[in-house]
Amino acid sequence: MTIKRVNPCARWSDVTVYNGIAHFVEVAESDTKADIRGQAQQIFAQAEEMLASVNSDKSKILSCTIYLTDFANFDTFNEEWETWLPEGGAPSRACVKAELANPELLVEIAFVAAAE
Repeated sequence: MTIKRVNPCARWSDVTVYNGIAHFVEVAESDTKADIRGQAQQIFAQAEEMLASVNSDKSKILSCTIYLTDFANFDTFNEEWETWLPEGGAPSRACVKAELANPELLVEIAFVAAAE
């Protein structure tokens, strides 16, 4: 059994891959004061980098859990989500309202994707 951990530290790894399945979580890192649109765009760009690091891409996302701090942002988030995903390539997903550790963060996404 081989588990690949990308950039592990004491609390987390950027990506964990087991049996061809990658798991990782993203929050906005460069501008936590951005609105939901800006934070979503940051997360999507970061997700593409993480996917590339395990020889994957957004067309191979299997599932996502989206944590929104306010459902008032739901429609705007979904606009960005639908623009970002390849046509016909939407993964299964859950979207829940949650309080995040950093109150500036508006959204956090846990990704599961096929990887090499």
